[in-house]
Amino acid sequence: MFTVPFRTYLNASRRAVALQARSYTQTSTGCKNITLKNHKYTAHAAASGQGRNGLVISNGEVPFSLRLSKPKVLGGDGDGQNPEQLFAMGYACTSSFSTPRSRTARITRAACFLGALQATAGRLGKADVIKDAVVRTSVHLGEVEELGGFGIAVDIQVGGVEDEALIKAAHEACPYSRALTQGAVVNLSKI
Repeated sequence: MFTVPFRTYLNASRRAVALQARSYTQTSTGCKNITLKNHKYTAHAAASGQGRNGLVISNGEVPFSLRLSKPKVLGGDGDGQNPEQLFAMGYACTSSFSTPRSRTARITRAACFLGALQATAGRLGKADVIKDAVVRTSVHLGEVEELGGFGIAVDIQVGGVEDEALIKAAHEACPYSRALTQGAVVNLSKI
């Protein structure tokens, strides 16, 4: 059915894919994914068009839409937003919410890094040392060395805070940091 050179190429491709899958499985099994007990808030978004050159819509409490455009450095026209910008903004933003734990106590849950920094400082009685805090994030899109395809890397810079242990504690409490360092459950389904 197939010529000998094509069969050789096909078998080599299968071996490479199997090796990549084993490598991925081995690295992902060493990491315990975070499982949520419940959902306090769920954001919904839908994308249409041509992937990075399309439209994304969120129908939350304040609905909004953005025109997506591939960055110029990736061969696009760069006249819209891109997913890395949105992720960087979400990671850096300042937002937190509280949920009742009992009638007399409240526990603060951070929604992102600056929120996690504020919540952690408050819990440790150090709210005054972060009053001038600024969080800057960079989300890098690039090729993955061993698995192929694309991946992201994140740089977080915290200014206005000298307490490095507090910054590390906030990193451990931040839901975005947890998802990236400890994994998150991703449910995929066909609609």
